Amino acid sequence: MVLKILSIKNGTFKVAGKINATTAPQFQSNFESNLDSLNKLTLDIDEITEVDAAGMKALRALYKKAFLENKSFSIIGNGCKDIYDDFRGCEIT
Repeated sequence: MVLKILSIKNGTFKVAGKINATTAPQFQSNFESNLDSLNKLTLDIDEITEVDAAGMKALRALYKKAFLENKSFSIIGNGCKDIYDDFRGCEIT
């Protein structure tokens, strides 16, 4: 399945498909641009079927960008616990 990104409202985006080595660069670029124009970014990953190492790297990069720019970044939906656990072990440098 191709990665689909749908804007819901107020900085919330529904993401469906796979965030993997093929889709992660476009995913990261898209949301870095959104972070430039928004103070709050929320990703609903309820319909994500796969997140590989490249996908996690893209998510961590978005988290780091939001943190360094003092912006809100949230991930909601099924599978968040695995992502949260990964983030908990990550340092921002």
